[in-house]
Amino acid sequence: MARPKRGDVLSLTIDDLAFGGEGVGRADGYVVFVPGGVPGDRLRVRLEQARSRFGRGAIEAVEAPSPHRVEAPCPYFGRCGGCRLQHVDYAAQLAFKSKQVADALERLGGLSGFELRPILGAADTYGYRNKMEFTVARGNKLPLPSGERAGVRGNLVVGLHEADRYDSVLDVERCLLQSDGMNALLDEARRFFVEHGLTAYEQDGGEGLLRFLMLREGRRTGEVMANVVTAAPAVSELAPLAQRLAARVPQTSSVVMNVNPKKASVAVGVEEHLLGGRDHIRESIGGLTFQVSANSFFQTNTVQAERLFELVLDSTGLTGGETVIDLYSGTGAISLLLARRCRWVYGVEITQAAVDDAAVNAAVNAIRNCTFLVGEVRFVLPSLIAKGVTAEVVVADPPRAGFHPKALHALLTLAPARIVYVSCNPSTLARDAGELVRGGYRLQWVQPVDMFPHTPHIEAVARLERAG
Repeated sequence: MARPKRGDVLSLTIDDLAFGGEGVGRADGYVVFVPGGVPGDRLRVRLEQARSRFGRGAIEAVEAPSPHRVEAPCPYFGRCGGCRLQHVDYAAQLAFKSKQVADALERLGGLSGFELRPILGAADTYGYRNKMEFTVARGNKLPLPSGERAGVRGNLVVGLHEADRYDSVLDVERCLLQSDGMNALLDEARRFFVEHGLTAYEQDGGEGLLRFLMLREGRRTGEVMANVVTAAPAVSELAPLAQRLAARVPQTSSVVMNVNPKKASVAVGVEEHLLGGRDHIRESIGGLTFQVSANSFFQTNTVQAERLFELVLDSTGLTGGETVIDLYSGTGAISLLLARRCRWVYGVEITQAAVDDAAVNAAVNAIRNCTFLVGEVRFVLPSLIAKGVTAEVVVADPPRAGFHPKALHALLTLAPARIVYVSCNPSTLARDAGELVRGGYRLQWVQPVDMFPHTPHIEAVARLERAG
């Protein structure tokens, strides 16, 4: 058979999911990636891209649905860039994610002989996010929803980016990943923006005010926050918003405005103005209280974070007298939980704001056996070693890119008895674990944890022990 070309229509069976959540099928050996395909589907697919070794196609018809295919409950599914796996039943999602971790460790890391523990699925697969970030854009970029009057919507869209589109924002009335309270805040804020004639920031021309609406919720405390990110200070224009939101959602504890005058499209400001309540909300995990400000990093799924943290703590095998180094420590959640079980904790984090938050959280919980250090791990860890600091246990929760090679070298130089590696990217976990094994460690077990149901993202905890 000749190699397929763009525009060809193929009939194929989806037999796997790729790392990004796309279906993978084969037509006479030719690999085709199909967004929306579910393993077990028989599909008619039109090729939109046709390269020498693989193609990418769009579903024209589902000839025979997979037993794992379900109806996605969200009306925005397929258009929104968020939950790409809503059409796959949850048990199959968990199986796919577990396989993804195993494949990465075995194929990319060349690892074997470890125990792959059963994945920890989430009890709540909707309404689990304690933070959502919505983009504000001009309303005429997209057609209004069916039956919606322009006067009600005004000229604003408050929503999420369309799938694979950074220039188009999908107006979202209600997101199923957040709570009813957060959805009420979304609705009330949108109404306020429209009624007050506020404009959306236009990146090309640099005009307009509103950039993002970020919402947070303390799941264990009930406190909620609204953070409006603007292109310029607008305290007088936005001050009445605090009262409006508190009237609609009485648990509203913090309303702030962050000002980002730069071109970069990020929901972090160079200055912050308090519009109502406190400049933070509180959350409780593992018996500790955390202050979470607008720009703080905090685990997005509170319930699963509790399970993840407990797994990490148990994995360290602490008896009370150890020194622990917590690499990529963020706002100190894991460090502070570790501190109750060991002699001393050093937390290392690159972001000054996160280190400041960690210090505040330590004080709030009267924890005094923690030292938080700001800087890149590849520089701070060798500095600690040079000062004679040793550690029996290292906990590491690196970003998606994993360890910098110099940081990994420093970790091998430190040579702790145990390493607990928390990963949000199976590929870099496989790479780093492979290096640690070649450096004298044994990978004992890996535990996948599903923090983000209906998305392709997967976390995993790996325990390594120094050999010999």
